[in-house]
Amino acid sequence: MKKTFALFLVLLIPAVVTCQSQNDSLYISFWNLENLFDTIDDPLTDDADFLPSGEIEWTLDRLDKKMYNLARVIRLMNDGKGPDLLGVCEVENQAVLDSMINKFLPDLNFKTAYLESPDNRGIDNGLIFKSEKFKLLNVQADTIHLSDGWPTRLIFGVNLLTNENKKITVFVNHWPSRRGGQLESEPNRIAAAKTLRDAVDRIFRVDSSANIFIAGDFNDDPVDASILETLKAHPIKCDSLHADNEFESGGELFNLSYEDFEKGGGSYKYKETWNMLDQIIVSESIITGNEINYMCNSFEVFKPDLIVTRSGQYQGTPFPTYGGRRYLGGYSDHFPVVAKFKIVRSLD
Repeated sequence: MKKTFALFLVLLIPAVVTCQSQNDSLYISFWNLENLFDTIDDPLTDDADFLPSGEIEWTLDRLDKKMYNLARVIRLMNDGKGPDLLGVCEVENQAVLDSMINKFLPDLNFKTAYLESPDNRGIDNGLIFKSEKFKLLNVQADTIHLSDGWPTRLIFGVNLLTNENKKITVFVNHWPSRRGGQLESEPNRIAAAKTLRDAVDRIFRVDSSANIFIAGDFNDDPVDASILETLKAHPIKCDSLHADNEFESGGELFNLSYEDFEKGGGSYKYKETWNMLDQIIVSESIITGNEINYMCNSFEVFKPDLIVTRSGQYQGTPFPTYGGRRYLGGYSDHFPVVAKFKIVRSLD
């Protein structure tokens, strides 16, 4: 059993030997939607700013424009077919998420999986999935307990069944922010990483070859301690050179976003620094198994021209809905991230 990993792992991703017609593609994405709030006051959360009477004057027209904008980008994914799975965060409630897909994406046959989180601002994680590709089995949630008792977003898990009768688990994340400083706030994200790792290990104890997808805004980069040491999501690089790596134990996680990050890519820019805060991580079975296969080098930060700021101080960054408290009418302050996979059909 080999359990020692270098800073990164170079692998030859196994080729799928069955022909294209015997495989279904799987397009998975994640996007921080930047405050997708409705315009209705929720007395249980701090949503006062996102009301027509609030400081940023969040009106029905502005909400409608934001949902339209987000839907345009979602529709562009997967060569215009939309993603098969889309993890989202910074959503106020399931109703506003359902409203977006029903009004602007009705032809894509999306459904949502969702749970309310204890976050004081009332922002949650959710999953959008194509109903013709997946059957929803159940949802689960793990609460992150921070040392100061401050409530934060849940680790949101969704169990789905593919048309090929393959069970997958998707964990959607939005870890505590870097407010107060990256190092000062790091223990909060380490707590989130431990909570997620415990949830993953519960699954691996039952099935070490489980098909697990982890996506989210982690507020840390792929090489930070929370991801690399606590979650134990190993960096992975696709390469044409064969590497003699074997994983006999199962239960390993691999970070598909590492190589793009290493090349200077990022999904979010703070001051002059690009960060890969938004990542997609998968279980070992997705890398070395024969049920669902990662399509090598398919991970990317998705940034069609319409969501990129075109000029000025923030040229090249995501075009957001607000700049501070000034309404810009954009999309989000994060770029989405995407990756492609193949589901191998059994030959009966």
